[in-house]
Amino acid sequence: MKLELINTPLLSTSYFPPIEYMCHFVSNKSVNIEVQETYPKQTYRNRCRIMTANGCLDLSIPITKPSGNNSKTKDIELLYQERWQINHWRAIVSAYNGSPFFLYYKDEIENFFSVKENLLVDLNNSILQTIIELLGIDCKVNFTEEFTKPNTLINDFRFSITPKKTVESVNFDIYTQVFSEKYSFAPNLSILDLIFNLGPESKEYLKKVAAVINC
Repeated sequence: MKLELINTPLLSTSYFPPIEYMCHFVSNKSVNIEVQETYPKQTYRNRCRIMTANGCLDLSIPITKPSGNNSKTKDIELLYQERWQINHWRAIVSAYNGSPFFLYYKDEIENFFSVKENLLVDLNNSILQTIIELLGIDCKVNFTEEFTKPNTLINDFRFSITPKKTVESVNFDIYTQVFSEKYSFAPNLSILDLIFNLGPESKEYLKKVAAVINC
């Protein structure tokens, strides 16, 4: 990692990232994305979590590792035999069609389920850049040129933002979710849940959460 980026937050790549992840983009002028690591399993790198009529649902992208377990994140390829794009978009439409801002953002989000990227990092970066633009966030995204060992940077969040970690709901202001009459508030879902429910107010929500969790 370049010296001038040493104090910049370091994150993993992420598929429609969780709210906690996106908070780093509203509180920093630049963020580093790790692409040189050996790819780990069961993370937000290829999955996101949304709220549906049946509760929280994880949407996972099928991937392949060209170099087996030694594959780097930058080389992870997407698989399309399972038609996951159709399934993911149907799930998102079913979950958020009744949300206040679904029609407002629908076209921009739907585009990602018709274009077939070869690499996971390219898809995730396209999604991230679109979310940043939609929310009017001023933050530069950098990609690592070499791997940084864990526990060497104070702003390393590559492994702490994970679906395996239970977040403290007290850190997230409650907003009205689509199925709030059926389920209690679910914090830290995909950024999709936030933008479809809060729309242009999403950026201010992220700033409030960032202040609480010290992004």
